[in-house]
Amino acid sequence: MSSNILIVESKNDKYFLQAIIVDLNCNIEVAPPIMISEEDYMSMDGLNQTKLTKALKDLNADIQKGEIERVGIIIDIDNDQESDRINFINECVQEAFTKAPLLVRVKEFVNLTVDDLNIQLACYFTNVNGQGELETLLKTIKNQGSVHADCLESWKDCLQSNGKKITVKEFNKFWVDMYIRFDTCSKNDKKQAERKCSMKGFEYVMNNKTTIWDFKHPALNDLKDFLQLFC
Repeated sequence: MSSNILIVESKNDKYFLQAIIVDLNCNIEVAPPIMISEEDYMSMDGLNQTKLTKALKDLNADIQKGEIERVGIIIDIDNDQESDRINFINECVQEAFTKAPLLVRVKEFVNLTVDDLNIQLACYFTNVNGQGELETLLKTIKNQGSVHADCLESWKDCLQSNGKKITVKEFNKFWVDMYIRFDTCSKNDKKQAERKCSMKGFEYVMNNKTTIWDFKHPALNDLKDFLQLFC
């Protein structure tokens, strides 16, 4: 039986997408993250072209067995232009597969032939209004009161008034961590806060506390449209 495979950027991307896939009632496998291994999870920084290329090459054996029908690549848009991200993916695909067609836009398949077997390939970039990453999306779709996390705005203002800077990316990561840790952590879960109430324990959060996110939020519509291509 052929599978639909998603290649993602990090473990937390994987846990998040698995929860969305369950909500959509789709049958899609999320492959091991391309950036990281169990050993270097904390040390990796930035998307790695070599690892994405390797992840694509690693699919070859399963493709040749006829076990894969569709492949999706999901990475963060960060602060890049969509066209630059598509070019990045095309470079990896071209290196992994000889004479592969070029992706032109997101959420649109190209047909890829590998040893006389045809598969479909498409890409999508995690974003909110054309920028950002997973934490940007999580901050947007939060579904509970966020007093603790929102008070970080005053902290950020204090930093700026004292000549210190924090990037939007850093702030969003901090905000999401505070939201999970202080705004949505139950009294019982606080006894094991690192495992159950932190981004380090994001797998637990996405398996057990998805109600802290609004899976019906319009910010998820494009991502859901992409995932529906694989359902």
